[in-house]
Amino acid sequence: MEHPTTVVPGRMTARFDKPVVLFLIGARFNKLWQFPRFLWFARTMPSLLAELEKKPEAGLLWYRQWISYPNIMVQQYWKSFDHLLAYSHDRGALHQPALSRYMREMQNEPAVGIWHETYLIEPGRYECIYGNMPPFGLGAASNIVKAEGRLAAAKERFAA
Repeated sequence: MEHPTTVVPGRMTARFDKPVVLFLIGARFNKLWQFPRFLWFARTMPSLLAELEKKPEAGLLWYRQWISYPNIMVQQYWKSFDHLLAYSHDRGALHQPALSRYMREMQNEPAVGIWHETYLIEPGRYECIYGNMPPFGLGAASNIVKAEGRLAAAKERFAA
C-alpha cells in the first residue's frame, strides 16, 4: 500500500465515482502499568495492516495510524462495507484469531478499551481540501484533482 510523501503543489480535492467506507478503529490504554501484559494486543493492528498491504484484493485503499496518549487510532478507507466485513470474518486472515484472543483475555478487563466507527462516503456527499500536501486521507484513497472552477469553494465541492 502506497503512502506517498511527495507534495502535490496547490489546492487539491478528492474525486471518486463509487462510495467508499471510512473505518476508524482504536484502543485506549486505561491502565498503562499493565501494558507489558497486553503487549501482544499492541502488536495486533500493525500485523493486520501488514497483512492487508499484501492483499490489495481485500479492499483496504489507504490507512494512517495515530497516537494521542492514551489513545491509538487507525483511519482506514475501504472499497466497500462488504470488503470490510469480508476481511473481518475471513477465518484465514489474522483478524479472527486476534479478535478471539481479545474476547478471551481482555473483553472483561478494563485495562484496555476498544472502539470503532464506520461511515459510508458517497460521491457528492463529502467535502475536502488538501493544500500543498502529499495525497492524504480520502484523496489518497481515491484520486486527487485540482480544486478549481466549480471545485474551488467548499459549498460547490460538497454539491459536486
